Amino acid sequence: MKSVRLVQVGKPLEEADIPIPDIGSSDVLIRVAAAGICHSDAHYRAGISRIDDLPLTLGHEIAGRVEEVGGDVEHLSAGDRVCVHYLVHCGTCQFCVRGLEQFCRSGQMIGKHCDGGYAQFIKVPARNAFALPDKISFEIGAIMMCSSATALHALNKARLKSGESVAIFGFGGLGFSALQLARALGCGEIYVIEINPAKLDSIRKLGAVAIDANAGDPIEQIKEASGGKGVDVSLELIGSASTMRQAVQCLGVLGRAALVGLTAERMSIFPYPELINKEAEIIGVSDHLATELPALLEFARSGKLRFPAETLRVVDLDAAQINAALDALQDSIDHIRTVIVPSK
Repeated sequence: MKSVRLVQVGKPLEEADIPIPDIGSSDVLIRVAAAGICHSDAHYRAGISRIDDLPLTLGHEIAGRVEEVGGDVEHLSAGDRVCVHYLVHCGTCQFCVRGLEQFCRSGQMIGKHCDGGYAQFIKVPARNAFALPDKISFEIGAIMMCSSATALHALNKARLKSGESVAIFGFGGLGFSALQLARALGCGEIYVIEINPAKLDSIRKLGAVAIDANAGDPIEQIKEASGGKGVDVSLELIGSASTMRQAVQCLGVLGRAALVGLTAERMSIFPYPELINKEAEIIGVSDHLATELPALLEFARSGKLRFPAETLRVVDLDAAQINAALDALQDSIDHIRTVIVPSK
């Protein structure tokens, strides 16, 4: 089968013909219909995030049709439309039995620790394949498996309640989903902090309060807009120590800041005024959970989570096109997602 692989860190991905993988009794073979191109893939190619064993087929946002099922698989059949949960886990360790597979002792991430979806076929454990409703396209089913799923996990970790206000720092792929999901969960006012004029306009069109961080201190803007109360929940989706600090500072009494973005920087806070005196919380967010995917898929099926056609770009399973898309991610200023659709 055709695949596009990372062969050497810091170099363009390369096309390769590799064998279609053999499946085990608890696996399924999926014919890839769509594979999203994620910022993480650009980080793997650049060496910002380390991959130990090369060559490797990248791609952790995957949807397609089941081609073949293992002998022990009962809930899936050939021809089924599916999307893929990218965390392969043992199912038996102390974390897996608690439904916390992102901490599985032997866990692997598809497209980082084992071959991913930049290929015509992929083998995954059957437990990682989720039925994709007919109303959801393969392209949308694929990209939901990363940014949308993580945005929902962040809102769940922050324990967002109906009517509560939300501040979202950053309006990329995560923020685009987080805004819609917060509304689907019944939140109150939504404030989205951005610097890009086009994104600020999109935020307004989606009915949220756009906070232009270039126009002044976003904390003061949020406090003024909220009548001095601050917000109940904040999501930091950028990965900057300064915006992480702002996500804490904008909280009101009993507020919860969910930190999703990745950074190597240190963050400082004033414990008494910013946490203790408000009984506020800082919550770390890592990936997402398989148990959250059915609700996410229902939000998309019912139209509460939408990706209009203008938010998607499509490329072939072609190394030159994929490398160009990864190059564009390094300087991306929009929330448009690029999806690989292999030729039939």
